[in-house]
Amino acid sequence: MKIAIFGQYYQNNTHSIVEKVVAFLEQKNIEICFYSIFYDKLIENNIDLHRFKKFDTHECLKENFNFLISIGGDGTILRAATFVRDSNIPIIGINAGRLGFLATVQEENIEKLLHRVLVNDFSISKRTLVSLNSHPENKDLEDINFALNEITVSRKDTTSMITIETFANNEYLNSYWADGLIISTPTGSTGYSLSCGGPVIMPTANCLIITPIAPHNLTARPLVIPDDLEITLKVTGREEQYLVSLDSRITSVSNETTLTIKKTNFHILIVEFPEEGFLRTIRKKLLWGEDKRN
Repeated sequence: MKIAIFGQYYQNNTHSIVEKVVAFLEQKNIEICFYSIFYDKLIENNIDLHRFKKFDTHECLKENFNFLISIGGDGTILRAATFVRDSNIPIIGINAGRLGFLATVQEENIEKLLHRVLVNDFSISKRTLVSLNSHPENKDLEDINFALNEITVSRKDTTSMITIETFANNEYLNSYWADGLIISTPTGSTGYSLSCGGPVIMPTANCLIITPIAPHNLTARPLVIPDDLEITLKVTGREEQYLVSLDSRITSVSNETTLTIKKTNFHILIVEFPEEGFLRTIRKKLLWGEDKRN
């Protein structure tokens, strides 16, 4: 078995998490390969990893890896997805920050849950992604043109609203006068979309969410649509450019550019365990069922 380990930051508990993961995997004679930038950060913080190999790009992950372990928060998994892409490598999210919706394995459960992975006692959650194409083409959107959480258009260098003409399968839907518009996957429904009034969606639902950001027309409400629809956006505003973000990756796009958003033809696979599942996580994160009167 061969496992990749991915991370972005060194935090207070990163050292102990990495040591637990490495000790367990080495005991099981599993080949380990670290993301090179994370590897260098760990070396700088006196973790001895010189016996392990490194990987740099998504192409390296096509070399028969069985799993990728993400050490960090949900943002780290979003970044890991840009390396995994369509390789069908399941991601195991070990939480090194606050309680997350994707990185649900807590430090105290690392050995127990990794053992269950080795004996195939887990489930796989297939997560929908959305892709973005632009006309005319934008070079910043050509390589990593997909998102696991959401694609967002928003105003740039102005306090004025932008106008987002929106079409679903070429049928006119609405012109949103707003600070921006979020096209979210079910996975992203608990992120930016939620903070803008969007609904919580079970992560395996076959739908997308269109959520306006601070719309001027108060009747412009979040809309849930089937995920087989193709969404087209045309943005205009007082400034010559606006912002487009794919998860945490941001670029500037010129007005009148046509954006086409649709579901990708591949999924990201997330390893899940019943005791760390979505419903349990959302109850803990959003305090559902908690009432100070009881």
